[in-house]
Amino acid sequence: MSIKQYLTPIRLDDFGFYPSQYDETLGSVISAYTPNTPFPSIPEGGLVLVGVEEDRGAVRNEGCSQAPNQIRRYLYQLAIPVPDAHIVDLGNLVVGQIAEDTYYALSEVVAHVLSHKSVPIILGGSNDLTFAAYKGFERMGQLVNLASIDSRFDLQLDDQITSRTWLRNIIMQTPNHLFLHSHLGYQTHFVGAKGAALMDELKFDACRLSDVQQDMPHAEALLRMSNLVSVDIGAVRQSDAPGNGYPSPHGFYGQELCQLLRFAGMSNKVSCLGLFEVNPLFDHNGQTAHLASHAIWYFIEGYYNRRQDDPEQHPESCKHYHCTLQDPDMEVEFFKSKLSDRWWMQVPCNNPEQQKIYTKQLLLPCTYSDYLNTLNEGKLPALWWTYYERMNS
Repeated sequence: MSIKQYLTPIRLDDFGFYPSQYDETLGSVISAYTPNTPFPSIPEGGLVLVGVEEDRGAVRNEGCSQAPNQIRRYLYQLAIPVPDAHIVDLGNLVVGQIAEDTYYALSEVVAHVLSHKSVPIILGGSNDLTFAAYKGFERMGQLVNLASIDSRFDLQLDDQITSRTWLRNIIMQTPNHLFLHSHLGYQTHFVGAKGAALMDELKFDACRLSDVQQDMPHAEALLRMSNLVSVDIGAVRQSDAPGNGYPSPHGFYGQELCQLLRFAGMSNKVSCLGLFEVNPLFDHNGQTAHLASHAIWYFIEGYYNRRQDDPEQHPESCKHYHCTLQDPDMEVEFFKSKLSDRWWMQVPCNNPEQQKIYTKQLLLPCTYSDYLNTLNEGKLPALWWTYYERMNS
């Protein structure tokens, strides 16, 4: 399948990048689709940028369609994160006559990149494009663990897909490929009681802003189990990211966003990243686009520092621990990577029908604190029970 029909080339001089023979900037190792170069081939395992100038689903943030090239303006000028870095930039998606056409085209591009075991990095555009990325996984027949970094739950009731309804529309899909949703950084003054209750009812892991800031290792574990990571720049405080239609004095600091995306980059499971809602019309001296480029840089740096330490694929890289619970007949196994000091816990699947999907055991990322609490108190983490109930229902 050719995806060239869905994409249009970018002009490097439109965002002020002029490559030279001795250039040491990130742009010098990006193979970009330009009017003067052929359409690049998708690498077998690698990173692929795609811009989406779509904001018809934006709520109070029209103008974020101008973000892709503004983010590139700063991203291309950053230093090369590792010596062997190489990235493909497919240019910008051709925007459809209606938003649904854009969603379809983006889902095709995402699925095609995933089929090459490469990681698409989507430069939005509005946050409803997460729905299109999810459909890309659906085209591949994959279950999706979705992580959102957002100050709000995008669960408003509306059949139309917008930046405030896309998550509800994913939940309502039949058949549904969403297995777990982790929400990082919601702020209680933006989230109503009904939204919080619905997240709890759906057994989604929703973490308040302060909880994430105080326990970054837990956020790392949630990102490590995710396939698709969606970032709404509105999750960052206004002082660090003013370029947004609904800024807030509270939110993540810029360096915290970069830390979260480095965690995501280092995860062997994360296979798609989307960064959305950056609006140059509200930006000050390119501050928000600059921060977005830094966050993507840290994702790239994390990607090139991935360790092959998954206990299932590389058991020799891990130490094995057994914890006996208060019920002496129940034992839980933990694994610690010798390479990265990361932890996993094993969740059994006893339902024969569910075993066809999940196998008999699932290795779930966790933290050292999860292991200590289980060892000392005999109590399993809430996330273990969430997975256990889903797999054995």
